[in-house]
Amino acid sequence: MSMYPDLKLFIGGEWRKTTEDISVVNPATEEELGRLPCASIADLKDALRAAEKGFEIWRKTAPRERADILLRAAALMREKQEEIAQAITAEHGKPLAQARLEVIRGAEFFEWDAGEAMRVYGRVIPSASGSKISVHHHPIGVVAAFSPWNFPMSQPARKIAGALASGCSIILKAAEETPAGAIHIVKCFEEAGLPAGVLNLVFGRPAEISEFLIPQPSVRLVALTGSTTVGRHLTGLAAQSDTRVLMELGGHAPVIVCEDTDVQKAAICGAIRKMRNTGQVCTSPTRFFVHESIFEEFASTFTKRAAETVVGNGADVGVEMGPTANDRRVPFLSELVSDAVSKGAELRTGGNRLRKPGYFFEPTVLTHVPDSALIMQEEPFGPVAVINPVKDLEDAIKKANAVPYGLAGYAFTNRADYIDRLIDELEVGNFSVNTLEASLPETPFGGIKSSGYGREGGTEGLESYLTIKNVWHSSDIH
Repeated sequence: MSMYPDLKLFIGGEWRKTTEDISVVNPATEEELGRLPCASIADLKDALRAAEKGFEIWRKTAPRERADILLRAAALMREKQEEIAQAITAEHGKPLAQARLEVIRGAEFFEWDAGEAMRVYGRVIPSASGSKISVHHHPIGVVAAFSPWNFPMSQPARKIAGALASGCSIILKAAEETPAGAIHIVKCFEEAGLPAGVLNLVFGRPAEISEFLIPQPSVRLVALTGSTTVGRHLTGLAAQSDTRVLMELGGHAPVIVCEDTDVQKAAICGAIRKMRNTGQVCTSPTRFFVHESIFEEFASTFTKRAAETVVGNGADVGVEMGPTANDRRVPFLSELVSDAVSKGAELRTGGNRLRKPGYFFEPTVLTHVPDSALIMQEEPFGPVAVINPVKDLEDAIKKANAVPYGLAGYAFTNRADYIDRLIDELEVGNFSVNTLEASLPETPFGGIKSSGYGREGGTEGLESYLTIKNVWHSSDIH
């Protein structure tokens, strides 16, 4: 694959190989793309020292200069869109059109946070004569960040953009399955003139990396996008050293389809978006709660469109859905479907691994799934949709909230009273009406309950990367 990069670590402004490496595989063909270096403890110590030195430089760099470097790097990402997209499709399997959009989305995170870098305002608090009270924000320090495999470019971009815009340095452990997106980001920042040590990139054994980095005194923030299980583990590690955390964790997004909606449009929209990125999206619409009066029309239309999804190698023209990103996903999805069917669910379409090379799973629709089925509580993170009838809005909200997750939720309705009630009662951090888009760079993104802590994006996106200092200056000693 000529567009796939040479895989290396980036520490202290230098690229390096290591004595140990692991295979990176194309999930559509099961062919090896390259060998990824694994960081040793010595490499991690080097990365920590580099980040400490980088922080001392970057924290003193003017916000305008930080913003200029962020914007130059983003411009380079846009210029290299095709090269980066080709690499993402090769390692992840998603259709090339989706990979191209991901590159642009990643660039947009840097562009937004470049502006936010110049808007980290303090404030002056009114006080008595002879006193001045003010509030100041400072970068928190070295950030240890962990990004997942489902969006190789845009997920690392969120972490890097927030850290650099705030004046922090960062050590990023990107996903071993999909390293190219992060490598391309680092290359763009290297070319844009980012000082050595400000951005460091490592790969390897996740537990070893987290257990080394998180307790370090200079690491002042742990930022993760990942599963709730991993998030709880890293939060526990961070708590032992009183280190702040930013956690964007799992979801199990409900979609409430009300009786007043355009049934055909809502069903087709839902089927298309469910299969985007092979359902491997933390905000993917998964549990559809449809008013009983329109249930069959919605379910039939949704199933028909889902079954028509063009599945194949993401590099091929016309493909809408690629393989799952790794071989672990397929047996897990099969188990969820089998469990649901054994408990009385109706399998409308799909449910099987495709008999071809690669980690392909059919677009799958289950209806009338009982609450006792595992899929009603466990996020499938794959191309599987659940469609169940509900009596009314109250029933739908109750079922939507009946999981420990609260990342994203959706509704299709035009009734103002329904929308007001959903805003008040749906337990999610991101709620969208008549669209299945959950976030933009300019909007705060994150969850409640077991879906995490803190926000990325929007004016709130830099808060986790900053400390707050209150200053009271008195003219006289008293």
